[in-house]
Amino acid sequence: MSKRKQFLDSVHHEHVQDFLNFIRLHKDGADPFDLAEVLAELQRSQRQELWERQLKLLQHSLTAHPAERWITGAEEDAGDMEVEISEEQIQTMAVIEGVTIVSTVSVDILQENDTYTSLLNCAQMLNCIESALPLSHTPLQQAIHWLFECWWRQDLKGKEELGWTAFLVCLENTVTLEKPVSELRRLCTLREVLLSVDFASERGQQVIDPLLQCFFRTSHIKQEEGKRFLAFLFSWNDNFIRMIHETIKNQLPFFPKTLSVHVAEIYFRAWRKASGPSLEEIESTCIQDLMQHALLLHRNSPVHSKVRQVLTYFHKQKFRDGIDEMLHRLYKPILWKALKATNAEVRANATLLFTEAFPIHDPNMSSEIVDQAVQNQLNLLFALLDDPQPLVRSSAVLGVCSVLARCWEVIPSTVITDLLEKLILQLANDTSSPDVRCAVFMCMSIILDNSLSHPLMEKLLPALKSSLHDSSEKVRVAFVGMLLKIKGVRAAKFWKVCTLEHLLARLEMDSPPVSKRIVNLLFNSFFPVNQPETVWCERCVTLIQTNPGAARKFYQHAYLYTAPANIVKLMLVIRKCLNVCIQNAGDDEFVSSNKENSTMLEDVLSVQDTASMASLLEILVILWKSVQKSLMANQEAFKYTTSKFASVLPQYLKIFQEERCKAPLILLASLLPATAVPALRSKVMSHLRSLKAGTAVTAYSQSVECLCSWGQISHIVELIENWLTEAAPVKEGDEDTMGKVHFDGLEESKPDLGLDYLDYLLLRPKTRDCLLTLPLDQIRPLQKALNKWKSVLFSSLSGSEVSVAVIETALRAFIFHGRLSIHLQHKYPEEREFLKSLEHSVSWVEKRVLPFLANSSSEQQLSLSRKTVESCLAVCTDVLRVSVGDSDFKDHLLQHIASLLQTEKGYICTPHVLVLLTEVALGCLSHKAEGQEDQLLLTIRILTNIFQKVVEIIAHRLRKDKEEGQELCCSSEEALHEFLLVTKFATERSEFITGVFSSLCAAVIIDISRTLQKISHVEEVLTPETVNDLPRLSNTILKVTLRSPAVTRFFLSEMSSSIESEAIDSITQWAAVTHILTIIKQSDAFVVDLKEIAVSVRRQIQNFYMFSAENSDNVQRTIYESTIMMLNDILNPCQQPNR
Repeated sequence: MSKRKQFLDSVHHEHVQDFLNFIRLHKDGADPFDLAEVLAELQRSQRQELWERQLKLLQHSLTAHPAERWITGAEEDAGDMEVEISEEQIQTMAVIEGVTIVSTVSVDILQENDTYTSLLNCAQMLNCIESALPLSHTPLQQAIHWLFECWWRQDLKGKEELGWTAFLVCLENTVTLEKPVSELRRLCTLREVLLSVDFASERGQQVIDPLLQCFFRTSHIKQEEGKRFLAFLFSWNDNFIRMIHETIKNQLPFFPKTLSVHVAEIYFRAWRKASGPSLEEIESTCIQDLMQHALLLHRNSPVHSKVRQVLTYFHKQKFRDGIDEMLHRLYKPILWKALKATNAEVRANATLLFTEAFPIHDPNMSSEIVDQAVQNQLNLLFALLDDPQPLVRSSAVLGVCSVLARCWEVIPSTVITDLLEKLILQLANDTSSPDVRCAVFMCMSIILDNSLSHPLMEKLLPALKSSLHDSSEKVRVAFVGMLLKIKGVRAAKFWKVCTLEHLLARLEMDSPPVSKRIVNLLFNSFFPVNQPETVWCERCVTLIQTNPGAARKFYQHAYLYTAPANIVKLMLVIRKCLNVCIQNAGDDEFVSSNKENSTMLEDVLSVQDTASMASLLEILVILWKSVQKSLMANQEAFKYTTSKFASVLPQYLKIFQEERCKAPLILLASLLPATAVPALRSKVMSHLRSLKAGTAVTAYSQSVECLCSWGQISHIVELIENWLTEAAPVKEGDEDTMGKVHFDGLEESKPDLGLDYLDYLLLRPKTRDCLLTLPLDQIRPLQKALNKWKSVLFSSLSGSEVSVAVIETALRAFIFHGRLSIHLQHKYPEEREFLKSLEHSVSWVEKRVLPFLANSSSEQQLSLSRKTVESCLAVCTDVLRVSVGDSDFKDHLLQHIASLLQTEKGYICTPHVLVLLTEVALGCLSHKAEGQEDQLLLTIRILTNIFQKVVEIIAHRLRKDKEEGQELCCSSEEALHEFLLVTKFATERSEFITGVFSSLCAAVIIDISRTLQKISHVEEVLTPETVNDLPRLSNTILKVTLRSPAVTRFFLSEMSSSIESEAIDSITQWAAVTHILTIIKQSDAFVVDLKEIAVSVRRQIQNFYMFSAENSDNVQRTIYESTIMMLNDILNPCQQPNR
C-alpha cells in the first residue's frame, strides 16, 4: 500500500494514532515524508475525500472532548496543586494540530477546480475554538492564525471571517509586543481585511482604539511596513481620518523631533493614494489644519517646530505632480491673510511657510497668471524685509536666503541683486535689532551653498567688514561663521571681506565663542600642518610680531584643530628657535652643548628682542598646558619632551633675566618633573623668601604653583610656620623651640607675607588640594603657629603696647587658624581634633574677648574686640556652611551667641549673629537623622529663643539710641531676610515657624502700638500709605517679610493665630494689626488671608470697644474709627465680586 493511501486511511477517528504518527513524520525534518508532496500527488477526488475525513475526525474529537472540558492556563496556574491534564485533552490538541497542518498545506496546493467546502468547514471550526485553547498551546494557536492568514492571501471563500481573526490577532500583537517587526509585516499584508468591515459596525468600533494606538508606537511610525499600514488606515473611513489626525496632534508634544519627519511621510503617503471624499478630508482636516496651527502656534510651543517639520516635508515634495496645486489651493484662504495679520508672531510664522513653499502657484493656470503671481510674491519678499517687527524681519531674512539658494537660476538677476543689497547694505546694519543682523550672517551660508551666487557675493560681501566689531557677541559669532563658510566653499578670499589686521585685533580681545572661530578661520595660515615644521615657527614669529595678544589666544585654542603630536612638534621647534637666538648672542658653552640646532630665523630674532622672546616663552607654556593631559597619557613622549626642555631651562633662566621672561619660565619649570630641574627649587624658594610684605599676588603666584606642581609644598608650609613662630611674641617657657628647623640666611620674619602665601594656597582648589595631601605632622606645626597669635590679641586688649600692624597680623592669623581648621576637619571627618580646636577658639573669645567688648575703655579696644568676635562668628558660619559642624558644635555656638547677646555691646554683632543663626537653622531643618529628634527639637527651641532675644535687642536699641538703632536695622536687614528664607524648609505650624513668627508679630504689633499710644492729638492719627510710614523696627521687619510670598504667608498665619488666641487686648494693638494688613494689602496678593484676618479683627474690635467706649478719650475713639475705615477698605474689594 502506498504512503498516500496509508495517510488517507489514517484520517479517521479509529486510526488517530496513525494520523498523528504521519504528522510527527512531517514535522521531523530528517524524515522524507512531506505532506506537501503527498497532497500534491493526490487526485482531486482524493483531496476532497481527505478534507471530508479530516472534518469528521475534527468533529469527532471535539465532540468526545469539547472545549468546555479543557483545562486552560488559569487552572494550571491555580494554587500549589498540580493539575493533571487528561490523555483525552492531549490527544484532542494533537488532532487539532494535525488538522491545522494539513489544512495549511492544502491551502498552498489548492487548485482552481477544487471543491473545498469541507476544508472551509474545518477552518471555521478552528476559528471557533482557537480562543479557547490552553495557554500552554500558544504555538498551536499561532499555527491556526497562520492558516487564516494563508486563507486570506489565497482569496478563498469565507476569507472575511478567517482574515478578520488573523487581523485582530496581528493588530493586538503589534500593539502589545516590544519588538513587533514580524507581526507588523503580517499586519501590513492583512490590511485589506479592514475594508471589508463597516466603520460604524460593532466590529469596526471594536478595533478603533487598537488602530489608534498604532499611532502611539514609535516602531510603527519608523518602520517601512508600519508607515504603509498607517497611511492605509486613512482610506478606511472619513470619520476615522479625523480621529487619526486628533490622535497625532495629541501625541506630537511627546514625540521626539526626529519622529516628525516620519509622521509627515505617513500623511504624504495617505494623501498621494487618496481620492474622492477621502482626499478632500485629508486635505481639509489634516494638511490645512496643520497649516493653520503652524501659523497660529507660539514659537515656544513644543508642537510648533514639529508641525513645521511636517509641512516642510510637503514643501520638499514640490517636484511631484499635484503638490504645487494642492499647496496653492490650501494656502490661499489662510496664508495671505496671515502675512498681513496684526500679530507679529503670526506674520513671522506665515513668512517662514511662505518662503519655504515659494513659489506658491497652480501649474494648471496660464503662464501669464503664474508669472504675475510669482512677481507679486517677490514684491511681498521685499515688503517682509521692511516689516516693523524684528521677529518678522529675521524670519524674512531666513526665508529670502533660502529662496535665493533654491531659485537662483529662475529669479531675474536684478531682483537677486536688489534682495542681496537690501540684506547686506541695510539689514546687516539694522541698529534696532541684533537678531536681524545675526540672521543675515547666519543665512548667508545658505546662499553660499549655491555656487552660482559666488561671483555676485564676492563683490557685495566686503561691505560687511565692519560687522566683525559688532557690539553683540552673537552677531560676531555669526559673522565669523560666515567667513568660515566663505573659506569652505571658496566663494571668495575671506581676508578680502575682512582684513587680517581686524581679525587679529578681534581675536586678541574677544570672548571664547568668537576667538575659537577666528582661530579655526586662520589656522591653516599660521599653523600649516602640511608644510615643514620650520614654516610653523616662522608663522608663529610673524604672528607674534604682528599681534602678540592675538598670538597667545591663537595658540591657546590651537589644540582644538590639530593633533597633540603637532602641538608638541611646534613646542620643540620653538625651543630650537630660542636656542638659535642664544647661540647668535655668543654663548659658546650653550653652542657646544646644543650642536643639533639649526640657524633658522637668525635674521629676524635676537635675544635683545625681549618682547618676542617673552612671547615665544609664553606660547611654549600655553601650548604645553593645552596638551598636558595627552602628554601625560603618553609617557614616552612626555619623557622625551621634558628631557629636551630640562636640558635648556637653566640656560634660559640665565639668559632671559627680564621680569616678563621669568614668569613663563617659572611656569614652564612647573610643568616639568622636580627631578628634571633639581637646582631650580632652591632658586624658587629663595625668590619666595626675598619678597617683601605687601607684594602683589602676581609676584609669587607662579613660584607657589611651581612648587605645588613639583610636590614641594611642604617647603612653603615650613617657611610660613617659621615666619609666624619667630615673629610671634611667645612668653619664655611657653613653647618648646628645641629641634626647630630654620632657613639659613633668614634675616627677618615676614608673617604677613607668610599669611599671603597661606591665603593663596587655601583659595585655589589645586594648591589647596596639594596642601591638604601633606601628612598631618607637617600641617599641625603651622596650625599651632597660627594659634599662638591669639595671645597678641589678648595683650592688645589688656592694654599692652602693640603696633597696629602686629594687631592686624594677629587678627589675620586668628582667621586663618579657623579656615585651616575647617579644611582639615573636612579632610579628616572621622576625627574631631580640628573641630575641638575651633570650639577652643570660640571658648577663648567668650572668656578673653567678650569682657572687653562689654566694658571697653577705648575706641581701639572696642574695635578690636568687635573685629575678633565677628571674625570668630564668620569662621563658625563657614564651618556650618560646609557641613563639618556636628550637633555638639552647634550647641556650643548657640551658647556662645547667648553669652554674646547678654553683654552690653553685643548688639553691634547682630548682623553676624543672624547669619550664623541662618546656618544653624538650615542645618537643623535639613537634618534627617533618625533617633535625634529630641536633640533637634531642643536645638530649634534654643534657636528661636535666641532669635527672639535678637529682635528684643534691636527694639531696645531703637528706644535707647534712635540713630544707632536705625543703623543696626539697616545693617541687619539683609541678614534677617536670609534667615527668614530658611523658613521655607520648615513645615507650617512647626515649632520653628511658630517661634520665629510669633516673635516678629509681637515685635511689630508692640512697636506700632507704642507709637500710637504716644499720640496726644487726633490730627496725628494717620493711615499708613507705605511701609516707610511705619516705625523703624516695623518698617524693617515688614519690608523683609514682603520680599518673599512664602514668608509673608507664614507671617499672616501667625498673626491670625495671635488674634484667635485673644492675646491682643487694646485698641492700639488692634490698630497696629490693621496697619500691618493695610501695608500687606498693597502687594495685591493674599486677598483671602487678609479678608479672613480682617473679619476676625473687626468682630473682636467691635466687641471690645462696646465695653471700653464709655471710658475712651477722643484719641482712642479716633484710632477706633480709623481702624474700622481701614478694615472696611480691606474687606470691600474682597466683597465686591459677591454683590
